[in-house]
Amino acid sequence: MKKRATHFITIGTFDGVHAGHRFLLAQLEMLAARYRLKPLVLYFPLPPKTLLGTKPEMTVLTLPKEKKQLLQALGTPAKPLDFATCRNLSPQVFLEDILIKKFKIGGILVGADFAFGKDRQAGTSWLESYCKKIGIIFEKTRFYKTGTQKISSSLIRKILASGDIARVNDLLGRPYQLTGKVVKGKQLGRHLGFPTANLSTGIYKILPLGVFAVKVCVGKEIYDGFCNIGFRPTVNPLSGKLPLVEVHIFNFNKNIYGHNVTIWFIRKLRDEMKFGSLPLLVDQLKQDRRQASQILRRCKFDPSKKELL
Repeated sequence: MKKRATHFITIGTFDGVHAGHRFLLAQLEMLAARYRLKPLVLYFPLPPKTLLGTKPEMTVLTLPKEKKQLLQALGTPAKPLDFATCRNLSPQVFLEDILIKKFKIGGILVGADFAFGKDRQAGTSWLESYCKKIGIIFEKTRFYKTGTQKISSSLIRKILASGDIARVNDLLGRPYQLTGKVVKGKQLGRHLGFPTANLSTGIYKILPLGVFAVKVCVGKEIYDGFCNIGFRPTVNPLSGKLPLVEVHIFNFNKNIYGHNVTIWFIRKLRDEMKFGSLPLLVDQLKQDRRQASQILRRCKFDPSKKELL
């Protein structure tokens, strides 16, 4: 082990901070205690693929602020890495100049498919060999699976795109969430008897399409509601790349323009639909509210842990 080493680290993107990531962090805590080092998570706020891709829209499960909060909630110390600083470094330079000199690592834990350095040129075999050469403890963990399927961020993104929010929540180990600033819309919902808060979430966050029963955080209060994410086919159809996020909060009439609102997706109610008239749309919204109320009444949710009980 390197002299004056202080940390046992793991490193990655941690998009979603899902059940597999929590499994990894539990092992990190155990190994750090065994070798009398401090556990530390090093993470990229946005996935490198998002930053390097030509189509970054709706490509991440957790935005940087969300990821920071979720990692903090797990209790293991975590620090962000600047991808621009790291992207062109060779594996050896990254290990020596960033991990050892800056973070004083004495041990490293990685997943079985870990790769790093410019163009991901080094994998676990190279890392294990080099760590042994310079006296760094190397540990590699197995894939965390549900049944025979490996839990991964890419799998969760794929399932989220299909709209199976129950499966997504199961793999995350918590309800999928998004946070957005309330912006002014056309206020049609108010005229229909279903006022909605329109949320601006930025371009990176993956937005599942459809109508969902949701828990809503405004300030420090938690409310029930339902959320529609889509392109409004019945009225004023959207033609842009990004869908519109509209959330109807039950028994709520405060002015919250400019405020940040967080919603947690509990259950999908239906796909977005085009209706032949506004009365038909209103009838469906009434059904959505009844169904969402029934689901959320049975839902026990701990907002401090972001978990369903």
